[in-house]
Amino acid sequence: MRLACTMTEARGALDPLLHDVAQTAMARGLRLAGIVQVNSDRPGCAKCDMDAVVLPDGPVIRISQSLGPNARGCRLDPDGLERAVAEAAARVEDGIDLLLVNKFGKQEAAGRGFRPVIAAALEAGADVLVGVNGLNLPALEEFMGERPDVLPPDQDRLLAWISAREGVAAANG
Repeated sequence: MRLACTMTEARGALDPLLHDVAQTAMARGLRLAGIVQVNSDRPGCAKCDMDAVVLPDGPVIRISQSLGPNARGCRLDPDGLERAVAEAAARVEDGIDLLLVNKFGKQEAAGRGFRPVIAAALEAGADVLVGVNGLNLPALEEFMGERPDVLPPDQDRLLAWISAREGVAAANG
């Protein structure tokens, strides 16, 4: 089991990157769980509407509160997040190679959100890759009791980290 994070301060920059990484990892045959954010192109969506796809194959869950098109900010929907967490947790119980979570955010820093799923995946021997920002990195380190591998937000580097597990599995297989 290994834990890594990738970070950028550019808002929303990790979402398409982690989505592409998840797609490539699944194409390589890895068993994944977790979520990645996908931005909706549905009619009537407001700027703050956030949807996340549960890996590996859905569902897509609205994780933001619907505040209307003139909202000045975005708010996480606790019910949507709880549903996404439950869906990911069920997949971890089925056995996975990698848990990918788009964000170790305020909820996780406070001990909620995906934090128990991350702990369960690590306990089960799965690798974990999370997106994090600089504000929440200390909480991730405190949660883990150590500094995770900090990877640049680069698809090739993230896939190389994931591939290192494949090499270990092949050598032990």
